[in-house]
Amino acid sequence: MNKLKAILQLALAAILVIAAAATLVNLILITMRPETISVVNAIIGQGVLIICLLVISRILFRNGKMRFKVGAEQEPDQG
Repeated sequence: MNKLKAILQLALAAILVIAAAATLVNLILITMRPETISVVNAIIGQGVLIICLLVISRILFRNGKMRFKVGAEQEPDQG
């Protein structure tokens, strides 16, 4: 069960990194628009979103990696 949770956490971490990259591309495209208050708000909001996605992804990656190692160590004992 630990291995399944680990794989799911690692997959979700990868999805979050892809979402952060897509948001970064969108942020770059938004910066090319004429500067208005809504563009500045979008830049600030997406910047915060990118940081949050990367932090959550890092936490999930660490936990998934730890669970995968623990699951690999426990599996021979069960069999």
